[in-house]
Amino acid sequence: MADQFDLVIVGGGPGGYAAAFYGASAGLNVALVEKDTIGGTCLNRGCIPAKAFLETAAARRHAAAAGTAEGQTAAVAAAAPLRRENSCPNGGAAAATGA
Repeated sequence: MADQFDLVIVGGGPGGYAAAFYGASAGLNVALVEKDTIGGTCLNRGCIPAKAFLETAAARRHAAAAGTAEGQTAAVAAAAPLRRENSCPNGGAAAATGA
């Protein structure tokens, strides 16, 4: 089996899948080994989802600070990032794998 791959990458986080794409684009036969979901914690549960929620909170604060005009209320759909994540299989990991 060792002679089947030019490059074996352990870990499908941001660095791992970027290295796999780079190796494949260079014409190498690449194996990517990941025990969980492609994209790792950062893409699926950590940095990126957290930033989406922080940006939504900031938008809500700005909308609230803008107040109301002529009886209209300013609102931001706080559930939009959750709906977006839940609409993607594996919390968005499918986009990284092309599934």
